[in-house]
Amino acid sequence: MALRGPLSQFLKTQLHACQKSRAHSVAILGAPFSKGQKRRGVEHGPKAIRDAGLVERLSNLDYPVHDFGDLKFQHLEKDEPFMHVPFPRTVGRANKLLAGAVSRAIVAGHTSVMLGGDHSLAIGSVAGHAQHCPDLCLIWVDAHADINTPDTSPSGNLHGQSVAFMLKELQDKMPDIPGFSWMKPFLSSRDLVYIGLRDVDPGEHVILKNLGIQYFSMRDIDRMGIQRVMEVTLDHLLARKQRPIHLSFDIDAFDPSLAPATGTPVNGGLTYREGIYITEEIHNTGLLSAMDLVEVNPVLGASQEAVETTASLAVDVIASSLGQTREGAHGVYQEVPVSKEDTEQLRL
Repeated sequence: MALRGPLSQFLKTQLHACQKSRAHSVAILGAPFSKGQKRRGVEHGPKAIRDAGLVERLSNLDYPVHDFGDLKFQHLEKDEPFMHVPFPRTVGRANKLLAGAVSRAIVAGHTSVMLGGDHSLAIGSVAGHAQHCPDLCLIWVDAHADINTPDTSPSGNLHGQSVAFMLKELQDKMPDIPGFSWMKPFLSSRDLVYIGLRDVDPGEHVILKNLGIQYFSMRDIDRMGIQRVMEVTLDHLLARKQRPIHLSFDIDAFDPSLAPATGTPVNGGLTYREGIYITEEIHNTGLLSAMDLVEVNPVLGASQEAVETTASLAVDVIASSLGQTREGAHGVYQEVPVSKEDTEQLRL
């Protein structure tokens, strides 16, 4: 564990109480949705991740896994753009549905795992989590900040505006977008940390600086090292108090050589070891309460191998977030079992 000093001691003393208060079970929610951006295929992400062996992998982690299947999203025939934002009502309705599903999973005591789909789905996933964990903090692992407003967004795509919907400090910057009347901002900028940024729009850069949001670009990771990045991240979010963590992980945070089947790849991303270290450290806090894995797009893979590589990486990210370690899983045996032959010999 990378944490040092008082925070490390605090987490150690509180960890068992946290674990007792939460059921050790996982709820998988598929969200086959693509209208937060314009490229087809990302709606097939949940199937690709399941086909890569997600349920089997998580079942080996020694707690119950409940796969609740895919949500059924309605695509409105008439959904005129708002400003230059496409499909606002469709995206808003989908996120409202997802928020309800995540909320129910959290109430039932599960750790929610949402499989996207595009990153606009984080609006509903984090909002649903916040309904019952209003003091949550958010770790956003992504090449992009996704904090544009309709006025700053070059494309208008809502998968690049997800965080802006959540932040209280941006409430006066967000117009009343059709489909989102149910959505009220719930997150303070101090409760958010970005990791892996390397493609930030000009308007987003202004927002990040003006709000003083803690973020780590790939340059920062190169300069500081991933261990120090995670120390600062967890200290920033947890030093004041222990609270639930929501991890929203865009597969394009990784370098495209590792995750080629995605919609907005950017060179110079996380290595495999860096990405898995992030998730291992989050798991080690004992505070992960919900997560998203988004933007796996099987249609954009240049080959079947590219699709399988990306989906398998997504499985690794989810599994390590939930306790799989690179030393191997240790939950099955508390002690070395005695063989039946040895037991019979002892009786003679």
